Amino acid sequence: MTTSSPLTGEALLKKVNELSKTSKEEKAKACGYYSKTKNGVERVNMMKFYNALIEAEGIDLDSRSDGQGHGGRTASYRITVQSNGNLLIGAAYTKQMNLEPGDEFEITLGRKHIRLKQLNDSAEEEDSAGTEEE
Repeated sequence: MTTSSPLTGEALLKKVNELSKTSKEEKAKACGYYSKTKNGVERVNMMKFYNALIEAEGIDLDSRSDGQGHGGRTASYRITVQSNGNLLIGAAYTKQMNLEPGDEFEITLGRKHIRLKQLNDSAEEEDSAGTEEE
């Protein structure tokens, strides 16, 4: 079943109750919380599903009374290799560097380090090269 937009509110809670004997991933997918990758692989968006459930239940996790949260974690400058072998840098870092989708990096491996060098920001590199010569 494909829905045009994910279920929210009472409709979400009703659907989740109807699917009580299915896995959490199947519930999320049936409620419309999935997307397709460029390769056509379906990816279940569990965090969006959980957040929608919390909101549907009327639970307010935001401690600020004005409703303006900071929007996520702060950068800790530590990451852990995930069980699938990936290193996830995270949005806190990409926002701090004003990175945009599609920005490219060159990866250089050292003995005990990984270095990322941004490739598509040639204007900034030229500016900094000009200031070094002065």
